[in-house]
Amino acid sequence: MTRLAVRPRALARVDVEQATDYYADEAGVDVALAFIAAIEQAYSFIAEVPGSGSPHWAHELDLPGLRAWPIKGFPWIVFYSANEIQIDVWRVLHAKRDIPASMRDDDHN
Repeated sequence: MTRLAVRPRALARVDVEQATDYYADEAGVDVALAFIAAIEQAYSFIAEVPGSGSPHWAHELDLPGLRAWPIKGFPWIVFYSANEIQIDVWRVLHAKRDIPASMRDDDHN
């Protein structure tokens, strides 16, 4: 299978930046760097196997094609959709966050 390009939306980039800043401030640079590495690993995996993410939230939020993949070692989830060309990362959210409200913030653009 061909590896797809991963394209985070603006809110997904902000999510990752804010989480990284939080980890750097609260747990140190090493943890922040480990978080970034875990995000990159998740992006790489879903680029290789886009159908691997759970469709649970697609059904819950009535957003066909939405998938969710957990970040290994961190309580964060990558929300994405895929087509033949790329992975569209909508958000990267903490697992304890109000997921429906956060996804509505995205306005699905």
